Amino acid sequence: MSQPEVVVVGSVNADLVVSVARLPRAGETVVGGRFARFGGGKGANQAVAAARAGARVTMVGAVGADDLGDEALRALADEGIDVSCVARLEDVATGVAAIVVDGHGENQIAVASGANAELGRDEVTRALAALADASAAGAASAGDGSFAGAESPAGEASAAAGSSAASTVVLLGHEVPPDAVEAGIVAARRAGWIAVLNPAPARELPEDLAGVILIPNADEARELAGEADPEAAARALAARSGAAVLVTLGADGALLVDGDAVERLPAPAVEVVDTTGAGDAACGALAAELAAGRPLREAAAFALTAASLSTRSAGAREGMPARDEILAAL
Repeated sequence: MSQPEVVVVGSVNADLVVSVARLPRAGETVVGGRFARFGGGKGANQAVAAARAGARVTMVGAVGADDLGDEALRALADEGIDVSCVARLEDVATGVAAIVVDGHGENQIAVASGANAELGRDEVTRALAALADASAAGAASAGDGSFAGAESPAGEASAAAGSSAASTVVLLGHEVPPDAVEAGIVAARRAGWIAVLNPAPARELPEDLAGVILIPNADEARELAGEADPEAAARALAARSGAAVLVTLGADGALLVDGDAVERLPAPAVEVVDTTGAGDAACGALAAELAAGRPLREAAAFALTAASLSTRSAGAREGMPARDEILAAL
């Protein structure tokens, strides 16, 4: 493969951002803010992060047949992302996120899911099956005889995260329906690909998580595992999936649980402007490095550096760094 490959199954939104001195309390109006509009959706943001980190990225999702949908797809295509697997839906609006950011870079976010809520099991299954077939055919025509990982037994997909063998990574998130997420996991197993799930926002996890790498933040891990301590939560989630768990901790870095090993990984210190999208930057960068065959710990360090660098600019995507910037910071 000329580039590591990442397939993102997730949301595509328009982000409407108001920057204010401080976040409003319940029922309070804070005036004097500044407004801006950006491309958003956790899935689309993660796709951008992965593309900038050096991966060849395909987006699987849905937008409305409206101006916001047009704008969202143009923005992704401008990043070199394949949007041919993003459905255009009539009579459904493109998803919108309303974001308030304070002077310290903290935020509040409310989301109207729109077309994202219409992405179904069948659409995801068809898209990933077609991508797997195309990749296998392309590898065969190039003389490889097989696509990297395509013939691996399902249980071996997650093992690739700890080796130097490149494999396609399917990155999934919770801003699309549970059926779509489950279909993505099943399709990744069928193709022998690595599945990574960012369970944000927190909700009931898929019943069968075997081999799926999880990357929640501390609040999500706590809610999903029912454990207040991040390490206890990570261990509980790892026991459920049988795979590694990376719990992101914001400025405090991350906690990596991989088998019996537990490690706290630091995040580079930067001058924070806006934390919106930092978690998405971590997810996309992690997927890109895993797809390139990097060991999980190295991929996690790369991801945390990307996340830290992304907070230096306003907007979920604007500060997401290119691969050279991440490597320089490392």
